[in-house]
Amino acid sequence: MSTLVSIILPCRNEEKYIETCILSLINNQSADFQIEIIVVDGMSTDKTVEIVKKYLHHHSFIKLLFNPEQTVPYAMNLGIGCAQGEYIVRVDAHAKYPENYVSTLVTKLIDLNADNVGTVWQTDVLTKNKKTLAIKEALTHRFGVGNALFRIGTHKITQVDTVPFGCYKKDAFTKYGVYDTRLTRNQDIELNKRMIRGGGKIYLLPGLNCIYYARETFSALAKNNYLNGLWNILTIKYTQKLSSLSLRHFIPLCFMLSLILPLLLCVLYPPLIWVTAGSLFLYLVFLTTVCARLAIGKKRRFFYLLWSFITLHFSYGLGSLVGIFTPVKK
Repeated sequence: MSTLVSIILPCRNEEKYIETCILSLINNQSADFQIEIIVVDGMSTDKTVEIVKKYLHHHSFIKLLFNPEQTVPYAMNLGIGCAQGEYIVRVDAHAKYPENYVSTLVTKLIDLNADNVGTVWQTDVLTKNKKTLAIKEALTHRFGVGNALFRIGTHKITQVDTVPFGCYKKDAFTKYGVYDTRLTRNQDIELNKRMIRGGGKIYLLPGLNCIYYARETFSALAKNNYLNGLWNILTIKYTQKLSSLSLRHFIPLCFMLSLILPLLLCVLYPPLIWVTAGSLFLYLVFLTTVCARLAIGKKRRFFYLLWSFITLHFSYGLGSLVGIFTPVKK
């Protein structure tokens, strides 16, 4: 008898990506692993639901739920509550999955006796031009995303603190709890950190990539990473635990503070201006070096690369800075 796996797909206004995502998931149906795809829509105002309904008529294993709260943790908890499978795979509409994605994750989850397993995401863009390819480089380089192995890759099975689009045993949500609905972002990271604190094990698998489609404009990149930075601080405020995130999540904030604090305090002690100047100088040295190497090695446009990294770092850092002064809802 084949194993049933529940794939939960939260989405909202994803008409550009949802069809590619669903088609890739449909191909994960196999003799050993039957799937149900639970699409949880956050009250989309575009054609997302219309596209999903087109596939409901042809595939009985696709279900559509509606999430009036609109955020991912509510969607995931709705999906988990309705899931019939022994295993849960959390996916994202911005991604495309290989046809052996589900079977590999479930098999490895069992073999490793893990609580969650995931794989490396390969960042790509739907529309390829000089600007979008530069953004892609920034989102796959250590200087852009730090030491997140799920972004930069691994050559061996590695125990990690979080993975994207992971596979869980359904009873893990009974053992460790469901998604924290207070967190508009970072809900996966917080859940995985909670699992680790409870003695759980999470593994990143090599050799199996899902394709994650990045934002394709500087304004969209800035908005996304501003919110990422903002929610890093809000996550700590809501959970009251620094361990809900990792050190890498606070590097952009530290950089911003190294520029701003000495600048403010130099009114009292003028030589502090050199701290700001030194921090900015070192950043620009690293930035131009990285961009020059990528421009030569990958044949990318230097100034597009430059602006991609600057947009990524400063929007993220600014978001975290604003988060310090943003009150949380009780």
